[in-house]
Amino acid sequence: MNNKIKNVKKAIALTLSLASFSALAETISSEQLATLQQVSQAQVSPDGESIAFTRSVPRELYVEKDGLNWGELYLVDDKGVERPYITGKVNVRHITWSVDGKTIYFLAKMGKDKFTSLYQIAKDGGQAQKVFAFKGTSISDYSLSRDNKNIAILAKPAKEKSEKQLKELGFKAQVYEEDLINQKLYVVELAVSETALSPKAWDLSGYVSDVHWSPTSNALLVKTQPTALIDDKYMKSQWHIVDAASQKVTTSFSTEGKLGAAEFSHDGKFVAIHGAENKHDPATGRLFLANVKSGKVSDWLPDHQGHVADFEWANDSNTLFFISNIGTQSIVGKIRPGNTRYKKAVKAGKFIASNLSISDSDKTIVLKGHTAKHPSEVFMLRSSNYKVTRLTNSNDWLVADKLAKQESISIKARDGVDIGGVLIYPADYKKNQRYPLIMAVHGGPESHEKNGWLTAYSKPGQLAAGQGYAVFYPNYRGSTGKGVEYSKLGQNDYAGKEFDDLIDLKNHLVDLGLVDERKVGITGGSYGGYASAWGATKLTEHFAASVMFVGISNQLSKFGTTDISNEMNLVHARSYPWDKWQWYLERSPIYWAGQSKTPLLIMHGKADPRVHPSQSMELYRYMKVQGKKVRLVYYPGEGHGNRRIAAKYDYNLRLMRWMDHYLKNDGKEIPAHELPHKENLDAIKKD
Repeated sequence: MNNKIKNVKKAIALTLSLASFSALAETISSEQLATLQQVSQAQVSPDGESIAFTRSVPRELYVEKDGLNWGELYLVDDKGVERPYITGKVNVRHITWSVDGKTIYFLAKMGKDKFTSLYQIAKDGGQAQKVFAFKGTSISDYSLSRDNKNIAILAKPAKEKSEKQLKELGFKAQVYEEDLINQKLYVVELAVSETALSPKAWDLSGYVSDVHWSPTSNALLVKTQPTALIDDKYMKSQWHIVDAASQKVTTSFSTEGKLGAAEFSHDGKFVAIHGAENKHDPATGRLFLANVKSGKVSDWLPDHQGHVADFEWANDSNTLFFISNIGTQSIVGKIRPGNTRYKKAVKAGKFIASNLSISDSDKTIVLKGHTAKHPSEVFMLRSSNYKVTRLTNSNDWLVADKLAKQESISIKARDGVDIGGVLIYPADYKKNQRYPLIMAVHGGPESHEKNGWLTAYSKPGQLAAGQGYAVFYPNYRGSTGKGVEYSKLGQNDYAGKEFDDLIDLKNHLVDLGLVDERKVGITGGSYGGYASAWGATKLTEHFAASVMFVGISNQLSKFGTTDISNEMNLVHARSYPWDKWQWYLERSPIYWAGQSKTPLLIMHGKADPRVHPSQSMELYRYMKVQGKKVRLVYYPGEGHGNRRIAAKYDYNLRLMRWMDHYLKNDGKEIPAHELPHKENLDAIKKD
């Protein structure tokens, strides 16, 4: 057990009087969860012999100042031998190998940096060296040309000095959604510069969000959107080919709806595009093939009953490797232009895959993968039969054999639609014994739970299983992973059949003899928070406890306070509130608050732009005034989900204590709101 876990557990041991700490799990505890590390990016070297990867490392509870996880840089060889390169209090991201494989480039703030800069470090090790910085602004993304001469940079223009001076004088007026600054494209020579650069941006319309060089380095693949608004990113993005010499757009690829990544084929004749079937498709799960010469875009995998998540072209042939999530599993497939059928390089059930990277010879494929037994790690595929090898172990304390049983289940809903999800059994499971259940509902709803690692600060998973709970992750209608038609089943029916599916799945677990129907809790974030609020109000008879996170309570006011109103109309509601006011109201948890018998804990980031914090305030006030059991917890500085370790840990403790109080201890009065943070801090200081 590492020192971070030991320190926190010593502190927690002094405060076991709270119900949530009464039985630290054999499998995993809240304190261990707060130390969980995972691989965030992996890139194979051109020769295929080394993999550079970044590892996300949480800050130490009660010791380090508040902030995001650290991002450390490592190398691992094909035998699984790791070598640390840049570790500690650093934030390394976006790693890329030089064409010759001698250098690793990355973005970071290091030393006295005020802005994110481009750095390099030799494959053989040594000190990281700053390549260059932009004057007065951070570099957000970059792409190296294949000839290793130039680099395309994405950054916002530096602010003028007068802007700071005017703010100090009190001129702080903000013109909502009009004073946004577009990100620009810059192309500079790849050479070390001791002086911060102030290059001229290319004259491209709108906000530039992504860029890649062509194989011959004479053109760039550039993604733009009209403004910096997230709604524009979701619904109005477009890919273009831009000539490097003239800086003019030569080809634009027309697709409708949400748009993801794109990449040139090895010979530059094709572009693979990750997009949506149409403007009403809720997710970027379709794979398209675009002809560079004609600009024609075609559906490469028509009627694919899954959702493509990532892809990478081979380097010696026009073969595309891709990852698709199908049901609760994922596969790695490969396909060639002119063919709409694919072969499987990795079959379902091996691991949940993401982040493809391919060596120059195409003989080594690297990706991230997680399973029911561990979070994301580096995996390698080699040889003609694509033998799978796991190369890293980020949490040596995580003992797979002690984790609870996990499996996918599938049933028919009351109207015959296929629904299902992933079930984690209680760690001490005994047949014919009933257990309390926590149902953890995913957001989106254009998302789905996969049969991989399902434990995080807001997802009870193995932590709750170790404390005697069954934990179920439902994939209700409208979830992804089963094709476009299935992912549209919940549209124009907020909280309708999609949430009836939750009850059908709960009843199935009760009928199996696994779950005590009197002790069922529900939780989730965003759309899952909406489900949790619905479960505490309209469906109150089914749930004994609910924890709502960044959730929706009023569909009328939500439309007017979110940053994705256009997306809501096109891929969710398929209507506007003024089209049917009463319907929107009746599909809002506030409308049913008066009948609630379910104790509700509401938690929300105060800086959430997606679901405004007022959504939580509305439901809290509607329930509080009517004498219901409700509590509201805000997290200052957090957005649509907590990102900092203290807020994550605090959230997890509150979630589990609420469930323990009402599902295990049959709590009457609402539990105390205080947590023992002061006592834990004092204990750490004394250690």
